[in-house]
Amino acid sequence: MMNLGSECKPRPRRTVLLGLACFAAGLIPVVSLAPCAGQAPAQAPAASPAPAASQAAAVNPAKKIDDTWQGTLHLPQTNLRLVVKISKSDAGALSATLYSIDQGGGQGIPSSAASFQDGELKFSVDAISGTYDGKMSADGKSIAGNWTQGPNPLPLLLERATPETEWTIPPPPPPVKPMAPDANPAFDVATIKPSAPNRPGKGFGFRGTQFVTLNTNLNDLIAFAYGLHSKQIVDAPAWSDSDLFDIVGVPDTPGRPDLKQMGIMVQKLLTDRFKLQFHHEQRELSVYAIGVAGGGQKMTKTQAASNDPQAFFFVALGDLTVRNMSMKDFASWMQSGVMDRPVVDQTGLTDRYDFKLKWTPDQSQFGQFRSTGAVPSPPTDDPNAPPGLYTALQEQLGLKMEAKKAPDDVIVIDRIEKPSAN
Repeated sequence: MMNLGSECKPRPRRTVLLGLACFAAGLIPVVSLAPCAGQAPAQAPAASPAPAASQAAAVNPAKKIDDTWQGTLHLPQTNLRLVVKISKSDAGALSATLYSIDQGGGQGIPSSAASFQDGELKFSVDAISGTYDGKMSADGKSIAGNWTQGPNPLPLLLERATPETEWTIPPPPPPVKPMAPDANPAFDVATIKPSAPNRPGKGFGFRGTQFVTLNTNLNDLIAFAYGLHSKQIVDAPAWSDSDLFDIVGVPDTPGRPDLKQMGIMVQKLLTDRFKLQFHHEQRELSVYAIGVAGGGQKMTKTQAASNDPQAFFFVALGDLTVRNMSMKDFASWMQSGVMDRPVVDQTGLTDRYDFKLKWTPDQSQFGQFRSTGAVPSPPTDDPNAPPGLYTALQEQLGLKMEAKKAPDDVIVIDRIEKPSAN
Protein backbone atom coordinates (compact mmCIF):
# COMPACT_ATOMS: atom_id res chain seq x y z
CA MET A 1 0.00 0.00 0.00
CA MET A 2 1.55 3.29 -0.99
CA ASN A 3 2.19 6.13 1.42
CA LEU A 4 0.44 9.42 0.65
CA GLY A 5 1.88 11.66 3.30
CA SER A 6 1.23 9.25 6.15
CA GLU A 7 0.61 5.63 6.82
CA CYS A 8 -2.34 4.39 4.79
CA LYS A 9 -5.07 2.73 6.82
CA PRO A 10 -7.05 0.67 4.34
CA ARG A 11 -10.67 -0.28 4.72
CA PRO A 12 -12.66 -2.78 2.67
CA ARG A 13 -12.51 -1.78 -0.98
CA ARG A 14 -15.33 -2.17 -3.45
CA THR A 15 -15.57 -3.49 -6.99
CA VAL A 16 -19.01 -2.07 -7.46
CA LEU A 17 -20.50 1.00 -5.97
CA LEU A 18 -24.15 1.27 -6.45
CA GLY A 19 -26.52 1.39 -9.30
CA LEU A 20 -30.00 2.11 -10.38
CA ALA A 21 -29.46 -0.45 -13.03
CA CYS A 22 -26.87 -2.96 -13.75
CA PHE A 23 -24.97 -1.73 -16.76
CA ALA A 24 -22.85 -4.73 -17.64
CA ALA A 25 -25.01 -7.63 -16.64
CA GLY A 26 -28.11 -5.53 -16.66
CA LEU A 27 -30.02 -3.58 -19.22
CA ILE A 28 -31.37 -0.17 -18.43
CA PRO A 29 -28.62 2.47 -18.15
CA VAL A 30 -30.38 4.70 -15.66
CA VAL A 31 -28.57 6.05 -12.61
CA SER A 32 -25.82 3.82 -11.27
CA LEU A 33 -23.24 4.23 -8.62
CA ALA A 34 -21.90 1.00 -9.70
CA PRO A 35 -21.54 -1.60 -12.23
CA CYS A 36 -22.83 -5.00 -11.71
CA ALA A 37 -20.81 -8.08 -10.92
CA GLY A 38 -17.62 -6.10 -10.67
CA GLN A 39 -17.82 -4.53 -14.12
CA ALA A 40 -18.35 -0.96 -15.19
CA PRO A 41 -21.18 0.60 -17.15
CA ALA A 42 -21.09 -0.39 -20.78
CA GLN A 43 -22.02 2.37 -23.17
CA ALA A 44 -24.41 0.76 -25.60
CA PRO A 45 -24.31 1.95 -29.22
CA ALA A 46 -27.47 2.90 -31.00
CA ALA A 47 -29.42 -0.20 -31.89
CA SER A 48 -30.37 -1.31 -35.35
CA PRO A 49 -34.00 -0.94 -36.30
CA ALA A 50 -36.26 -3.70 -35.06
CA PRO A 51 -36.61 -6.48 -37.61
CA ALA A 52 -39.68 -6.90 -39.71
CA ALA A 53 -42.16 -9.55 -38.68
CA SER A 54 -40.70 -12.99 -39.32
CA GLN A 55 -42.23 -16.00 -40.94
CA ALA A 56 -44.31 -18.45 -38.95
CA ALA A 57 -42.66 -21.45 -37.44
CA ALA A 58 -43.10 -24.85 -38.99
CA VAL A 59 -45.43 -25.96 -36.22
CA ASN A 60 -48.44 -24.00 -35.04
CA PRO A 61 -46.72 -20.76 -33.97
CA ALA A 62 -49.50 -19.83 -31.55
CA LYS A 63 -48.54 -22.85 -29.44
CA LYS A 64 -44.77 -22.92 -30.00
CA ILE A 65 -43.05 -20.61 -27.56
CA ASP A 66 -39.67 -22.40 -27.35
CA ASP A 67 -37.78 -20.42 -29.96
CA THR A 68 -35.56 -17.36 -30.38
CA TRP A 69 -37.27 -14.00 -29.91
CA GLN A 70 -35.78 -10.55 -30.30
CA GLY A 71 -36.77 -6.91 -29.93
CA THR A 72 -35.44 -3.42 -29.26
CA LEU A 73 -35.82 -1.69 -25.92
CA HIS A 74 -36.14 2.05 -26.58
CA LEU A 75 -34.58 4.21 -23.88
CA PRO A 76 -34.27 8.00 -23.58
CA GLN A 77 -30.59 8.05 -24.50
CA THR A 78 -30.03 4.81 -26.39
CA ASN A 79 -31.62 1.65 -27.74
CA LEU A 80 -30.76 -1.86 -26.69
CA ARG A 81 -31.30 -4.97 -28.78
CA LEU A 82 -32.44 -7.90 -26.67
CA VAL A 83 -32.52 -11.56 -27.65
CA VAL A 84 -34.53 -14.07 -25.61
CA LYS A 85 -33.90 -17.75 -26.20
CA ILE A 86 -36.70 -19.88 -24.76
CA SER A 87 -36.29 -23.62 -24.34
CA LYS A 88 -38.46 -26.38 -23.00
CA SER A 89 -37.34 -29.39 -20.99
CA ASP A 90 -38.53 -32.93 -21.64
CA ALA A 91 -40.98 -32.42 -18.80
CA GLY A 92 -42.33 -29.27 -20.46
CA ALA A 93 -40.77 -26.72 -18.09
CA LEU A 94 -39.80 -23.45 -19.74
CA SER A 95 -36.57 -21.52 -19.29
CA ALA A 96 -35.45 -18.27 -20.88
CA THR A 97 -31.98 -16.85 -21.46
CA LEU A 98 -31.63 -13.12 -22.03
CA TYR A 99 -28.89 -11.47 -24.11
CA SER A 100 -28.34 -7.70 -24.30
CA ILE A 101 -26.23 -7.78 -27.45
CA ASP A 102 -25.40 -4.06 -27.57
CA GLN A 103 -23.84 -4.35 -24.13
CA GLY A 104 -21.40 -7.07 -25.08
CA GLY A 105 -24.18 -9.54 -24.45
CA GLY A 106 -22.42 -12.73 -25.42
CA GLN A 107 -22.93 -13.89 -21.86
CA GLY A 108 -26.56 -14.90 -21.46
CA ILE A 109 -28.46 -14.21 -18.25
CA PRO A 110 -30.74 -17.14 -17.32
CA SER A 111 -34.26 -16.59 -16.09
CA SER A 112 -35.25 -17.57 -12.59
CA ALA A 113 -38.81 -18.41 -13.68
CA ALA A 114 -40.67 -18.62 -16.99
CA SER A 115 -44.21 -19.55 -18.01
CA PHE A 116 -46.44 -19.51 -21.10
CA GLN A 117 -50.16 -19.96 -20.61
CA ASP A 118 -53.10 -18.89 -22.74
CA GLY A 119 -50.76 -17.01 -25.06
CA GLU A 120 -49.15 -14.99 -22.23
CA LEU A 121 -45.38 -15.19 -21.74
CA LYS A 122 -43.91 -14.28 -18.37
CA PHE A 123 -40.34 -14.59 -17.21
CA SER A 124 -38.18 -13.04 -14.50
CA VAL A 125 -34.43 -12.54 -14.31
CA ASP A 126 -33.57 -12.17 -10.65
CA ALA A 127 -29.89 -11.52 -11.38
CA ILE A 128 -30.81 -8.07 -12.70
CA SER A 129 -34.24 -7.69 -11.01
CA GLY A 130 -36.01 -7.69 -14.36
CA THR A 131 -39.36 -9.13 -15.51
CA TYR A 132 -41.20 -9.46 -18.79
CA ASP A 133 -44.93 -9.93 -19.38
CA GLY A 134 -46.30 -10.11 -22.91
CA LYS A 135 -49.12 -11.51 -25.05
CA MET A 136 -48.47 -13.47 -28.23
CA SER A 137 -50.19 -12.27 -31.38
CA ALA A 138 -52.81 -14.43 -33.08
CA ASP A 139 -50.40 -15.40 -35.87
CA GLY A 140 -47.68 -16.30 -33.37
CA LYS A 141 -45.10 -14.01 -34.95
CA SER A 142 -44.70 -11.52 -32.13
CA ILE A 143 -45.21 -10.92 -28.43
CA ALA A 144 -46.28 -7.45 -27.26
CA GLY A 145 -45.45 -6.69 -23.66
CA ASN A 146 -43.45 -4.73 -21.11
CA TRP A 147 -39.97 -5.11 -19.69
CA THR A 148 -39.73 -3.92 -16.07
CA GLN A 149 -36.40 -3.22 -14.40
CA GLY A 150 -37.11 -0.35 -12.10
CA PRO A 151 -40.18 1.70 -11.27
CA ASN A 152 -41.43 2.26 -14.84
CA PRO A 153 -42.26 -0.56 -17.29
CA LEU A 154 -40.95 -0.10 -20.83
CA PRO A 155 -42.70 -1.45 -23.95
CA LEU A 156 -40.84 -4.33 -25.57
CA LEU A 157 -42.12 -6.04 -28.72
CA LEU A 158 -40.47 -9.41 -29.24
CA GLU A 159 -40.56 -10.96 -32.70
CA ARG A 160 -39.91 -14.57 -33.61
CA ALA A 161 -36.51 -14.80 -35.26
CA THR A 162 -35.78 -16.80 -38.39
CA PRO A 163 -32.39 -17.73 -39.85
CA GLU A 164 -32.74 -14.69 -42.12
CA THR A 165 -33.71 -12.15 -39.44
CA GLU A 166 -31.90 -13.47 -36.35
CA TRP A 167 -29.42 -11.04 -34.82
CA THR A 168 -25.90 -12.25 -34.21
CA ILE A 169 -25.07 -12.71 -30.56
CA PRO A 170 -21.44 -11.75 -29.95
CA PRO A 171 -19.21 -14.40 -28.45
CA PRO A 172 -18.87 -14.21 -24.67
CA PRO A 173 -15.78 -12.36 -23.48
CA PRO A 174 -12.84 -14.58 -22.63
CA PRO A 175 -12.45 -15.18 -18.91
CA VAL A 176 -10.02 -12.83 -17.22
CA LYS A 177 -7.68 -14.50 -14.78
CA PRO A 178 -7.19 -12.86 -11.39
CA MET A 179 -4.23 -10.55 -11.00
CA ALA A 180 -1.33 -12.06 -9.09
CA PRO A 181 -2.13 -11.62 -5.37
CA ASP A 182 1.24 -9.98 -4.69
CA ALA A 183 0.88 -7.50 -7.60
CA ASN A 184 1.13 -3.80 -6.81
CA PRO A 185 -0.60 -2.37 -9.91
CA ALA A 186 -0.85 1.12 -11.31
CA PHE A 187 -2.47 2.47 -14.43
CA ASP A 188 -0.28 2.13 -17.48
CA VAL A 189 -2.55 4.62 -19.29
CA ALA A 190 -5.43 6.65 -17.84
CA THR A 191 -7.65 9.31 -19.39
CA ILE A 192 -9.65 11.73 -17.23
CA LYS A 193 -12.34 13.76 -18.98
CA PRO A 194 -15.13 16.02 -17.70
CA SER A 195 -18.41 14.13 -17.64
CA ALA A 196 -21.06 14.98 -20.19
CA PRO A 197 -23.59 17.45 -18.73
CA ASN A 198 -26.91 16.03 -17.52
CA ARG A 199 -25.95 12.41 -18.22
CA PRO A 200 -27.41 10.07 -15.60
CA GLY A 201 -25.34 7.49 -13.84
CA LYS A 202 -22.48 7.10 -11.42
CA GLY A 203 -20.23 4.09 -11.25
CA PHE A 204 -16.87 2.42 -10.74
CA GLY A 205 -15.60 -0.92 -11.98
CA PHE A 206 -14.06 -2.94 -14.76
CA ARG A 207 -15.24 -3.36 -18.35
CA GLY A 208 -13.13 -6.12 -19.80
CA THR A 209 -9.57 -5.13 -18.90
CA GLN A 210 -10.35 -1.41 -18.50
CA PHE A 211 -11.13 0.37 -15.25
CA VAL A 212 -13.98 2.81 -15.86
CA THR A 213 -15.71 5.49 -13.80
CA LEU A 214 -18.78 7.51 -14.75
CA ASN A 215 -19.82 10.88 -13.29
CA THR A 216 -17.40 10.62 -10.37
CA ASN A 217 -16.19 13.58 -8.35
CA LEU A 218 -13.06 13.92 -6.24
CA ASN A 219 -14.85 12.86 -3.06
CA ASP A 220 -16.12 9.73 -4.83
CA LEU A 221 -12.59 8.84 -5.94
CA ILE A 222 -11.02 9.36 -2.52
CA ALA A 223 -13.84 7.51 -0.76
CA PHE A 224 -13.52 4.63 -3.23
CA ALA A 225 -9.75 4.42 -2.93
CA TYR A 226 -9.69 4.47 0.88
CA GLY A 227 -13.06 2.96 1.83
CA LEU A 228 -14.41 6.16 3.40
CA HIS A 229 -17.56 8.22 3.55
CA SER A 230 -17.34 11.74 2.15
CA LYS A 231 -17.75 13.08 5.71
CA GLN A 232 -14.43 11.45 6.53
CA ILE A 233 -12.70 13.71 3.98
CA VAL A 234 -11.71 17.02 5.56
CA ASP A 235 -10.57 20.30 3.94
CA ALA A 236 -11.50 19.26 0.40
CA PRO A 237 -11.87 22.14 -2.08
CA ALA A 238 -15.28 23.40 -3.20
CA TRP A 239 -14.99 21.65 -6.56
CA SER A 240 -14.47 18.26 -4.90
CA ASP A 241 -18.16 17.40 -5.11
CA SER A 242 -19.25 19.56 -8.05
CA ASP A 243 -16.79 18.71 -10.84
CA LEU A 244 -17.61 15.33 -12.40
CA PHE A 245 -15.14 13.15 -14.30
CA ASP A 246 -15.17 10.03 -16.47
CA ILE A 247 -12.03 7.92 -16.16
CA VAL A 248 -10.78 5.05 -18.30
CA GLY A 249 -7.60 3.32 -17.16
CA VAL A 250 -5.60 0.31 -18.32
CA PRO A 251 -3.66 -1.49 -15.57
CA ASP A 252 0.04 -2.09 -16.06
CA THR A 253 -0.37 -5.63 -14.73
CA PRO A 254 -2.33 -8.41 -16.46
CA GLY A 255 -5.36 -9.97 -14.83
CA ARG A 256 -8.44 -8.86 -12.89
CA PRO A 257 -7.48 -6.94 -9.75
CA ASP A 258 -8.99 -7.74 -6.40
CA LEU A 259 -10.56 -5.11 -4.16
CA LYS A 260 -7.30 -4.07 -2.53
CA GLN A 261 -5.53 -3.75 -5.88
CA MET A 262 -8.31 -1.60 -7.34
CA GLY A 263 -7.92 0.74 -4.41
CA ILE A 264 -4.15 0.88 -4.88
CA MET A 265 -4.54 1.90 -8.53
CA VAL A 266 -6.96 4.71 -7.71
CA GLN A 267 -4.70 5.91 -4.89
CA LYS A 268 -1.78 6.14 -7.29
CA LEU A 269 -3.95 7.94 -9.84
CA LEU A 270 -4.97 10.51 -7.22
CA THR A 271 -1.33 11.12 -6.33
CA ASP A 272 -0.11 11.32 -9.91
CA ARG A 273 -2.90 13.24 -11.61
CA PHE A 274 -4.58 15.15 -8.76
CA LYS A 275 -1.39 15.69 -6.70
CA LEU A 276 -3.20 14.48 -3.58
CA GLN A 277 -1.40 14.77 -0.25
CA PHE A 278 -3.12 14.23 3.12
CA HIS A 279 -2.69 13.06 6.69
CA HIS A 280 -4.86 10.95 9.02
CA GLU A 281 -6.62 12.06 12.19
CA GLN A 282 -9.05 10.42 14.61
CA ARG A 283 -12.25 12.35 15.23
CA GLU A 284 -15.55 11.57 16.89
CA LEU A 285 -18.17 11.23 14.17
CA SER A 286 -21.85 10.49 13.92
CA VAL A 287 -22.13 7.01 12.39
CA TYR A 288 -24.70 4.32 11.68
CA ALA A 289 -23.96 0.96 13.26
CA ILE A 290 -25.36 -2.22 11.70
CA GLY A 291 -26.13 -5.09 14.08
CA VAL A 292 -28.17 -8.28 14.20
CA ALA A 293 -31.80 -7.81 15.25
CA GLY A 294 -33.35 -9.77 18.08
CA GLY A 295 -34.78 -12.55 15.94
CA GLY A 296 -31.48 -13.31 14.23
CA GLN A 297 -30.30 -12.66 10.68
CA LYS A 298 -32.47 -13.87 7.75
CA MET A 299 -30.00 -13.69 4.86
CA THR A 300 -28.85 -16.51 2.56
CA LYS A 301 -25.20 -17.51 2.51
CA THR A 302 -23.78 -17.11 -0.97
CA GLN A 303 -22.71 -20.08 -3.07
CA ALA A 304 -20.13 -17.91 -4.87
CA ALA A 305 -16.43 -18.29 -4.27
CA SER A 306 -14.66 -15.60 -2.27
CA ASN A 307 -12.87 -14.27 -5.36
CA ASP A 308 -15.98 -14.29 -7.56
CA PRO A 309 -17.38 -10.88 -8.58
CA GLN A 310 -19.62 -9.06 -6.14
CA ALA A 311 -22.75 -7.07 -6.90
CA PHE A 312 -24.43 -4.13 -5.17
CA PHE A 313 -26.91 -2.41 -7.44
CA PHE A 314 -30.30 -0.75 -7.60
CA VAL A 315 -32.93 -0.87 -10.33
CA ALA A 316 -34.66 1.94 -8.47
CA LEU A 317 -33.71 3.96 -5.41
CA GLY A 318 -34.46 1.60 -2.53
CA ASP A 319 -34.62 -1.60 -4.63
CA LEU A 320 -31.28 -3.26 -3.85
CA THR A 321 -29.65 -6.51 -4.94
CA VAL A 322 -26.54 -7.74 -3.11
CA ARG A 323 -24.47 -10.77 -4.10
CA ASN A 324 -21.38 -12.33 -2.53
CA MET A 325 -20.85 -9.66 0.13
CA SER A 326 -19.84 -9.76 3.76
CA MET A 327 -21.46 -7.44 6.25
CA LYS A 328 -18.31 -5.30 6.21
CA ASP A 329 -18.69 -4.98 2.44
CA PHE A 330 -22.39 -4.18 2.81
CA ALA A 331 -21.70 -1.49 5.41
CA SER A 332 -19.01 0.01 3.21
CA TRP A 333 -21.31 0.19 0.19
CA MET A 334 -24.19 1.61 2.21
CA GLN A 335 -21.99 4.45 3.42
CA SER A 336 -20.62 5.06 -0.09
CA GLY A 337 -23.89 5.21 -1.96
CA VAL A 338 -26.84 5.53 0.40
CA MET A 339 -26.33 6.99 3.84
CA ASP A 340 -25.50 10.53 4.91
CA ARG A 341 -22.78 9.47 7.38
CA PRO A 342 -20.28 6.62 7.83
CA VAL A 343 -21.62 3.10 8.40
CA VAL A 344 -19.84 0.55 10.59
CA ASP A 345 -20.40 -3.20 10.84
CA GLN A 346 -21.10 -4.41 14.37
CA THR A 347 -22.91 -7.64 13.42
CA GLY A 348 -20.05 -10.01 14.18
CA LEU A 349 -21.07 -11.98 11.06
CA THR A 350 -18.18 -13.29 8.95
CA ASP A 351 -20.01 -15.10 6.10
CA ARG A 352 -20.82 -13.63 2.68
CA TYR A 353 -24.45 -13.33 1.61
CA ASP A 354 -26.86 -12.90 -1.31
CA PHE A 355 -30.04 -10.93 -0.65
CA LYS A 356 -32.51 -8.34 -1.85
CA LEU A 357 -33.70 -5.33 0.15
CA LYS A 358 -36.60 -3.06 -0.73
CA TRP A 359 -37.45 0.12 1.14
CA THR A 360 -38.88 3.59 0.62
CA PRO A 361 -35.95 6.05 0.88
CA ASP A 362 -36.19 9.32 2.76
CA GLN A 363 -34.60 12.61 1.78
CA SER A 364 -31.49 11.96 3.90
CA GLN A 365 -30.49 9.03 1.69
CA PHE A 366 -28.80 8.83 -1.74
CA GLY A 367 -27.28 12.30 -1.43
CA GLN A 368 -24.32 11.03 -3.46
CA PHE A 369 -26.61 10.79 -6.49
CA ARG A 370 -27.89 14.35 -6.41
CA SER A 371 -25.25 15.62 -8.80
CA THR A 372 -26.64 13.19 -11.39
CA GLY A 373 -30.24 14.30 -10.91
CA ALA A 374 -31.49 11.24 -9.04
CA VAL A 375 -33.15 11.94 -5.71
CA PRO A 376 -35.64 9.97 -3.62
CA SER A 377 -39.29 10.51 -4.43
CA PRO A 378 -41.35 12.58 -1.98
CA PRO A 379 -43.12 10.66 0.80
CA THR A 380 -46.09 8.65 -0.43
CA ASP A 381 -49.36 7.56 1.15
CA ASP A 382 -49.39 4.40 -0.98
CA PRO A 383 -50.27 1.58 1.44
CA ASN A 384 -48.36 -0.87 -0.78
CA ALA A 385 -45.11 1.11 -0.68
CA PRO A 386 -42.18 -0.66 1.02
CA PRO A 387 -41.36 0.37 4.59
CA GLY A 388 -38.54 2.73 5.52
CA LEU A 389 -34.98 1.47 5.61
CA TYR A 390 -34.75 0.68 9.32
CA THR A 391 -37.95 -1.37 9.30
CA ALA A 392 -37.01 -3.08 6.04
CA LEU A 393 -33.61 -4.12 7.38
CA GLN A 394 -35.21 -5.79 10.38
CA GLU A 395 -38.16 -7.40 8.59
CA GLN A 396 -36.34 -8.59 5.47
CA LEU A 397 -32.77 -9.25 6.63
CA GLY A 398 -32.94 -9.57 10.40
CA LEU A 399 -30.60 -6.59 10.84
CA LYS A 400 -30.85 -3.29 12.67
CA MET A 401 -29.24 0.10 12.08
CA GLU A 402 -28.72 2.63 14.86
CA ALA A 403 -27.26 6.15 14.95
CA LYS A 404 -24.27 6.47 17.28
CA LYS A 405 -21.23 8.59 18.04
CA ALA A 406 -17.92 6.82 17.59
CA PRO A 407 -14.25 7.69 17.02
CA ASP A 408 -13.35 7.16 13.39
CA ASP A 409 -10.55 7.78 10.95
CA VAL A 410 -10.60 10.88 8.73
CA ILE A 411 -8.16 12.09 6.12
CA VAL A 412 -7.29 15.78 6.08
CA ILE A 413 -6.28 17.06 2.67
CA ASP A 414 -3.03 19.04 2.64
CA ARG A 415 -2.82 19.51 -1.14
CA ILE A 416 -5.02 18.74 -4.14
CA GLU A 417 -5.19 20.02 -7.73
CA LYS A 418 -7.58 19.57 -10.59
CA PRO A 419 -6.42 16.65 -12.71
CA SER A 420 -3.52 17.13 -15.08
CA ALA A 421 -4.04 16.87 -18.83
CA ASN A 422 -4.19 13.45 -20.48
